[in-house]
Amino acid sequence: MSKDSKIMQDYLYTQNRELSWLRFNQRVLEEAMDESVPALERLKFISIFSTNLDEFFMIRVGSLFDIASAKVDDIDNKSGWSAEEQLHHIYQTIPGLIERKTNIYASVCEALLQNEIKDVSYKELNVSEAKFVKHYFNERILPILSPQIVDNRHPKPHFRNKQLYVASLVKGKDNKKSMAFIPVPSLLPQVIMLPDEKRFIRIEEILLKMASTLYGQYKEIESCILCVTRNADVSFDPEKFEDADTDFRTYMKKILKKRSSLAIVRLELSQKVSNAFSKELLKIIDVENRQIYVDTTPLNMKYVFELIKKLPDKIKDLLCYTPYVPRWPNDLDKNISMIEQIRKSDKLLFFPFDSVDPFIHLLNEAADREDVVSIKITIYRLASSSKIIRALCRAAENGKEVVALMELRARFDEENNIAWSAMLEEAGCKVIYGFENYKCHSKICLITLRQKGKFRFITQIGTGNYNEKTNAMYTDLSLMSASEEIGTDASVFFRNMMTENLEGEYRELLVAPLGIKSALIRLIDEEIAKGEEGYICIKVNSITERDMIDKLEEASRAGVDVQLIVRGICCIRPGIIGHTDHIVVNSIVGRFLEHARIYCFGKNDKMKLYISSADLMTRNLRHRVEIAAPVYDEDIREMILRILQTQLSDTAKASLLQPDGSYVRKNKAGTALIDSQQTFMDESLHKQVVIKPVKKDLKHFLRELLLRNRK
Repeated sequence: MSKDSKIMQDYLYTQNRELSWLRFNQRVLEEAMDESVPALERLKFISIFSTNLDEFFMIRVGSLFDIASAKVDDIDNKSGWSAEEQLHHIYQTIPGLIERKTNIYASVCEALLQNEIKDVSYKELNVSEAKFVKHYFNERILPILSPQIVDNRHPKPHFRNKQLYVASLVKGKDNKKSMAFIPVPSLLPQVIMLPDEKRFIRIEEILLKMASTLYGQYKEIESCILCVTRNADVSFDPEKFEDADTDFRTYMKKILKKRSSLAIVRLELSQKVSNAFSKELLKIIDVENRQIYVDTTPLNMKYVFELIKKLPDKIKDLLCYTPYVPRWPNDLDKNISMIEQIRKSDKLLFFPFDSVDPFIHLLNEAADREDVVSIKITIYRLASSSKIIRALCRAAENGKEVVALMELRARFDEENNIAWSAMLEEAGCKVIYGFENYKCHSKICLITLRQKGKFRFITQIGTGNYNEKTNAMYTDLSLMSASEEIGTDASVFFRNMMTENLEGEYRELLVAPLGIKSALIRLIDEEIAKGEEGYICIKVNSITERDMIDKLEEASRAGVDVQLIVRGICCIRPGIIGHTDHIVVNSIVGRFLEHARIYCFGKNDKMKLYISSADLMTRNLRHRVEIAAPVYDEDIREMILRILQTQLSDTAKASLLQPDGSYVRKNKAGTALIDSQQTFMDESLHKQVVIKPVKKDLKHFLRELLLRNRK
């Protein structure tokens, strides 16, 4: 086989992860095109698309630039491309996405205008509005501005990551051209509502108009808004930590400061500029032409959330989703001990449709019960105001042993986790920081009780973080079990984590980096042995691990029915004849972020079912501590299968991945629309619990009778 033929064979049914991610983000953007979605929610989808793209440049593009700059011979095993070739394809793809975003933003603005909501430029202000804005500028904005001319006497400014700047080409009395910059202060509001409370102007538009008055003897020639995106892929050098006379938390604080000074990987301009402007600007900002993008939509789309807060309630009621309040599950009684209910049968929470309150009740009960001796938990991301942390602190203050395995390297949550770890320690909790080269991404909480001289366990295992905010926004599963086998495994897990032992053995739990991938391959092999009778259904956020892709391709060749539900990156291409023609890939982008991970193998009674914290990605299966837990309870198995079946039937928000890597929406004309997320909002998965009346003793009865007689 020739080299070219071998390359074609190796990548026949795979695609590059970066381009797959960009296609996912395009589907996020396309949700803003759906006219059945309220107009302000459509605007949110554009904002989410923009934030996603920012992080893609900061992390993925930043990493590729580092690899390309280091001349490392690192070839993508799904496309055969080098880092430089991947960058080339990324930079070719981005302009089309920006153009699509511009068109969609214009259409959403038209929809908002029908309700008199308008993002106005300065020149569109009427006389009274202009007077109002000018007064606001003089009183609230001007005193904190710091304009800077770049010349021989003034150094180049440091451009902060994702901060907006007014950039101006100016000339002095000698007609020599220079650049001038005005940072848009982050403490200013992003939008100023005009007196009618519907029209608004963004703060950068005001500064753009007023810039010419701020440069003193220099005359403004041309101006625009700009924004730079910096590489934020901070490298964690373990040797630096080992040699330092400091703890890991202090080390993390120092290394986070690097983010502000890493290389610029993207330059965004709010409009086209002249050659003269570009020439002067590139003397100051060192980027290639392919890294420069003109985007006429707002460069900071996060303004959307501030705008929505400032709009009148009657407008928000009309143009936003009707608020959804997560329900208390029907099969749990608020008035009975959570621990005792879980001991009778396993319980499942399905976020955001179920409330997180039952789990918080469980922690609070554990904090107060005398027979609870310890609570151990892994923490990756937390809400800014966390009831979970408060419960853990109270447990420690009540004399329980509380152990928190805190992951300080949760990207963009590092500072938040540093603060929480300090609070836990102050309350008397024992905080450990995981492994040197492995992030701890598992979601497990173990409550240990001592009853009649024996230890009993309540174990909670989830697919998402202990974060009350995202629990209301992400679809996740939380299993609570009194299984002695799972509890014993959980106890072994925490013991191994505290002794940095990644090679522990477990009877029920699957634990990465050593246990999940090998178990999944074994389970797929069992289905391959069944041939056309085999069945696999896997729901994850991403699939990138080459060995898993090849094993699923092998299953397809054996005739196994493979149903995948993959929200984001999917590097396996379905429908390739003779290779992946038995694989179907569904992807759902809707009101809530799909986040649960479910592994299902086989059918009926012999089906093996797991929930997990791990996606089928190299980082999760090889370089992180992850957990997958089996599901044995028949009611819960039925609930999870209903989730999978409903999502596979989704025709409103689902797309099908095509052999060429593109997506096609399933909502064809004439078909009944099934919105899986709406279905779960409308219908609980839980069976109604039958609450038996409480028998009152004679003393209690007489007391109630006495109180009634007094009335």
